[in-house]
Amino acid sequence: MAKALPLSQIPVFDKNHLPAFDSDFSEGAIFLINKPKGWSSFDVVKFIRSRIKVKKTGHAGTLDPMATGLLILCCGRATKSISQIQEMPKIYNAEITFGSATASYDAESEVTETAPFQHITMDIIKDALEKHFHGDIEQIPPMYSALKKDGKKLYELARKGIEIEREARKVTIFDSEITSFDAPVLDVNIHCSKGTYIRSLAHDLGNILNSKAHLSGLERTAIGSFLSKDALSPHEFGDFLEKDG
Repeated sequence: MAKALPLSQIPVFDKNHLPAFDSDFSEGAIFLINKPKGWSSFDVVKFIRSRIKVKKTGHAGTLDPMATGLLILCCGRATKSISQIQEMPKIYNAEITFGSATASYDAESEVTETAPFQHITMDIIKDALEKHFHGDIEQIPPMYSALKKDGKKLYELARKGIEIEREARKVTIFDSEITSFDAPVLDVNIHCSKGTYIRSLAHDLGNILNSKAHLSGLERTAIGSFLSKDALSPHEFGDFLEKDG
């Protein structure tokens, strides 16, 4: 079995480094793609795979359909390096809306509970983020997730109205920076480890602040040193290949 290639040896294609039309992607390549809102991560994989003509293509870290931002795709021999990328820290720009909760912890499902939010201030949020969401923390994954229980994905159970107990998992929040707060909407940048559910963070923050909250928007802006500002939209990448091909 071939070993994973060092990332430094894999060509990375983005806005600043576009491939030649005759590139042999089967030898291994990394693509930085900006996932559009409403697309699943696999939608992006299918779109790119059909254009680069390499069956062995996958992504290095799912984004929910509601979310936008950096999705890293690997193809050919580079797929063996996906786990290296998945281990990298991530940065998200999260929009959190206080005063209402949903079953999925985000805007993809209907509001199930409401609560007052007028008492929440910038200082209270900063204090809660520092005390409860900094460093190593224990986080319970949402029911609406792709984690499995007895071979079934949790979101499949959740859609049937079944909720099961989930074990808390240790994740790391390296830093958080509030960019704006216009009640009830908070915008915050979160620098975190692999496996962090920003939806759970939003849900838990609402409870800690004696309110309710859900994630109303999410953009992944960085994975390690890879940045969303350098990424191409799927159509930008597809149009480039068609033009040069």
